[in-house]
Amino acid sequence: MNDVVLSMKSIHKRFMGVHALKGVEFELKTGEIHALVGENGAGKSTLMKVLTGIYERDSGEIHYQGKLFHPRGPKQALTAGIGIIHQELNMMEHLTVAQNIFIGRESMKGGLFLDEKTQNKRAEELLKHLKMDIEPAETLGRLTVGKQQMVEIAKAVSHDLKVLILDEPTAALTETEIDELFAIMRDLASKGVAMIYISHRMDEIGKITDRVTVMRDGEYVGTNDTEKITKEDIINMMVGRVIYEKPKEKSNVPDDAEVVLEVSGLNAGKLVKDVSFRLRRGEILGFAGLMGAGRTETARAIFGADEIQSGVIKVKGRPVQITDPMSAVAHGIGYLSEDRKRYGLATGLSVIENSLMASYDRYETGLFIHAANVRKITNEYVEKLSIKTPSIDQLLKNLSGGNQQKVVIAKWLINDAEILIFDEPTRGIDVGAKSEIYTLMNELTAQGKSIIMISSELPEVLRMSDRIVVMCEGRVTGELSIEGATQEKIMEFATIRETA
Repeated sequence: MNDVVLSMKSIHKRFMGVHALKGVEFELKTGEIHALVGENGAGKSTLMKVLTGIYERDSGEIHYQGKLFHPRGPKQALTAGIGIIHQELNMMEHLTVAQNIFIGRESMKGGLFLDEKTQNKRAEELLKHLKMDIEPAETLGRLTVGKQQMVEIAKAVSHDLKVLILDEPTAALTETEIDELFAIMRDLASKGVAMIYISHRMDEIGKITDRVTVMRDGEYVGTNDTEKITKEDIINMMVGRVIYEKPKEKSNVPDDAEVVLEVSGLNAGKLVKDVSFRLRRGEILGFAGLMGAGRTETARAIFGADEIQSGVIKVKGRPVQITDPMSAVAHGIGYLSEDRKRYGLATGLSVIENSLMASYDRYETGLFIHAANVRKITNEYVEKLSIKTPSIDQLLKNLSGGNQQKVVIAKWLINDAEILIFDEPTRGIDVGAKSEIYTLMNELTAQGKSIIMISSELPEVLRMSDRIVVMCEGRVTGELSIEGATQEKIMEFATIRETA
């Protein structure tokens, strides 16, 4: 593991007034798993896009396998043996697993006809080699998000790679799937494949990586052997301060606080079965459970994104009919989706357009919009949420993932929603941005707003919640006060399956 397979020296990149990369250095050795960490906006993804030819660097040098390397696009980088798995899935859900893996490299009969049987066999052998329990002929869209992620990994590995970049690969995976991924990564490393592992999960970095490189504000901070550096050291390098995540000791919500949302006997689709709960004013109600528990599906039903088959929803004691998201918004409910790119944002529009998306009617007079008021309120929330952008007119696609997430939050705060559903609000967000969002959530509840927080991270659930609702296979299996909640108790409820 002493041979350097990749070296990036003094890499600079600018976007429309933003100096995204400022002389960044990075080195990767053959067969190592190298963590690349930093706050959102630190430049990690930008550096990887330069490496894979998605972005053209302004200056600097890349040396790959001992030679100068200047990729003109992802295809050229992939041909050279450098592959990337992006944080947001980019697959064809209507095609089969095998078709996704070998798209553009299909098995053909006589050069004219697709040979499905041979292609499925190739995929079966690959998946078996990677120890992935996935059927090659299954339609991708029928798989869980976690399984879809594994298929994308299989697709990347199917090429003769020397370098594999994994950008937040475990964000949608269960603990079992994470263990399977790590086994795959260790096997690949033993065969000489070098991996760049981008993640905000400090415990994972300690388990799987050999070295850690830290970036901050587009600059290289330093590189250390993983075994010689602590979690606190890494965080301090990332943000310049140590952030501790302690569980909440007690709820600040009085027992007689007003019930602002009551859900009774809610049924929707296959994963919302007779769900009932109450949300009080000023409360953060945590929703915990394993993947497939039905937490997101419950949130989507309450917000009108999915059809409700039966049940009653009351807002401030009054039954309401929520048939679509607009009617939910009219009743003061805002929804921060776990898939911000698909449901929460229009990345081709500006920061100001996204921020005001749910609130334009508040600033209209007839056919006109009060531009000055719109710009003022947007600038206020950009500053309040510490959104890193050169201007509110900047296109959202030019912001980092964490800053895009903050724009979604700004959208609902500007709309003055009283009930906020935060579905995985810190997924893919660095520790510094997490701390800012935690502070913001506490400020909102202090102002009398109420929050439903869905999270797969138990430390986050225990740190933020006043009460915790636990689900398993579409049903509520337990409710815990924060005073009596532990990770063990949550997991106990999360695994109570319905008996036949």
